[in-house]
Amino acid sequence: MTDLEAAARRFIADVWNAGNEQSAYDLVAEDCPGLGGTGPAAMLAWHRDRRAAFPDLRYKLVELVAAGDRVAVHWRAAGTQAGQFGPVPPTHQVVSYSGATFLRFDDTGRIIDVWSVNELFQLLQQLGVEMLPPLPGGLSATGE
Repeated sequence: MTDLEAAARRFIADVWNAGNEQSAYDLVAEDCPGLGGTGPAAMLAWHRDRRAAFPDLRYKLVELVAAGDRVAVHWRAAGTQAGQFGPVPPTHQVVSYSGATFLRFDDTGRIIDVWSVNELFQLLQQLGVEMLPPLPGGLSATGE
């Protein structure tokens, strides 16, 4: 296993699953763009928010591929919605979805870029969210 593979595994175990602040500051560069801001503090805030909605949310590695300064991670997540998730009130529904995250590291082994895709539509469906396409003329299905 390369150092970058080990760092990616630690990132998911410590930061995503455990919310370990020290690991976030060890692994994520201050100028790393992420969800809702930059750096380890923004990364931790995003994951704290997600865990507020899904307190038992856990990510499992499906596959990890490293090449050069990049690591691609295919992951699967599962958890129970016990808190507010965007506009969706707690449903106590267990959800399971997958995604892929692409990490780029600098020469010191710190993450300098994170890009993720996931099955958010599937997650919302599991929570019972009904999504309707817009009607012609800009009206919604509710007539507004």
